[in-house]
Amino acid sequence: MTATSSAPETTLPTAREQLLNRIQKDIPIVQRPYKVVAEEVGLSEAEALEILREVKADGVLRQVSAIFDTRTLGYQSSLVAAVHDVDQLDAGAEIVNGHPGVSHNYRRNHDFNLWYTIAVPPESDLEAHVQKLHEQSGARLTRLMPTLHLFKIGVEFDMTGKEDWNAKSKPQYTSEQRNIGYVVTDLDRAFVTEFQKDLPVTEEPYADACAALGLDIAEVAAHAEKMKAAGALRRVSAVFRHQKAGFTFNAMGVWAVPQADVSEVGRQMAEFKAVSHCYLRPTYPEWPYTIFTMVHGRSKEEAFGKIKAIEDEVANGVDYDILYSTKEYKKIRLEFYKPEFYEWERANLGG
Repeated sequence: MTATSSAPETTLPTAREQLLNRIQKDIPIVQRPYKVVAEEVGLSEAEALEILREVKADGVLRQVSAIFDTRTLGYQSSLVAAVHDVDQLDAGAEIVNGHPGVSHNYRRNHDFNLWYTIAVPPESDLEAHVQKLHEQSGARLTRLMPTLHLFKIGVEFDMTGKEDWNAKSKPQYTSEQRNIGYVVTDLDRAFVTEFQKDLPVTEEPYADACAALGLDIAEVAAHAEKMKAAGALRRVSAVFRHQKAGFTFNAMGVWAVPQADVSEVGRQMAEFKAVSHCYLRPTYPEWPYTIFTMVHGRSKEEAFGKIKAIEDEVANGVDYDILYSTKEYKKIRLEFYKPEFYEWERANLGG
C-alpha cells in the first residue's frame, strides 16, 4: 500500500456517511439545525436524528457543543512534555490528571513519555501551575511547548474511508482567525457556559441555551457570529470518540523544519485533510522539532502512511520523528469558568 492509497473509490459515500462527515464541520445556530443539515445530505430531519441518536448511544458520538478558542477568551494554554521514570509514570500521570485545567494526558513512545495539555484563566500563572505539577508528579524534566503559531486546528474524521491520505483542504481555523485583544463580556461568559454543554440531539437543540440566556434563537445566532468574527468561537459541531469511530491509532509527526522555512512548510502541512492539528512550537537542546502535525488512522499503517505522505510532498529531507500514544490517561473537553479550577489553585498555590 502506498502513502497516498485509499479505500476503493468505486462506491459513493452513503447519506449516513455524508451526515457524519457534515456534522463535524459545523452545525448552524438556527431553530432546527438538523433539518438544515439533513437536507444537505439527502435525508429527512427524522432520519438524521435517528442516525445521530444511534451513534451517540453506541458511544461513537461523544458530544455536540461549541468549540471555543482558549487564547481569544484570555486563557493561557500549553502542551507540556515531561520525562518520568517508567515505574513512576502511572502515578505521576494520576497527579497530573487531578488538575482541572488538564484536558488531555497521554503516554507516548519517547524519552519524553508524558504529554498533557493544560489551560488556565487570564488571572492565573500558567508556569506556576506547570511547575507545581512537575514537583508533585515526580517528573525528572518538564518542558512547556506552547503554540507559537497555529497553522490549523480542526478534527474531522473521514467516516467514508474513501479519501486519499494526501487529500487537501484549506484549514478552517488558524492563528489568523484569533483576536488576542478581545474583551470578554458577561454575555460571552454566559454563552460559553451554556454552549460548552453537551447539546441534546433533538429537533430544537438550542432551546435550553436560549432560555438560560434570555434570548431568542436569532439573538443567540447574532451573538455567536460576533464571537466567531473575533475568533472566540470556532464553531458548533459534533465530536466523535476516536476509537469508537474506528480511528484507533494516532501519530504526532514532529519535524525539525528550519526557522526560515517554518511559515511556508507549516502552511503546506496544514492543508493535508488528514492533519487535525498543526502548530509551531519552541525547541530545546534535547528537542529540535519546530512543527507538530497530528493525524489519526484506523491502523498504525494508515496513520504512519499519512505522515509519510506529508514527508514525500513537503518535507523531503527534513529530520522528523513519529510519536504515538501508548496509553490514554485523560481526555475531556476543556470547560471554562469551572469552580473546581479555582479550588485546586487555592489548595495548591495559595491565594
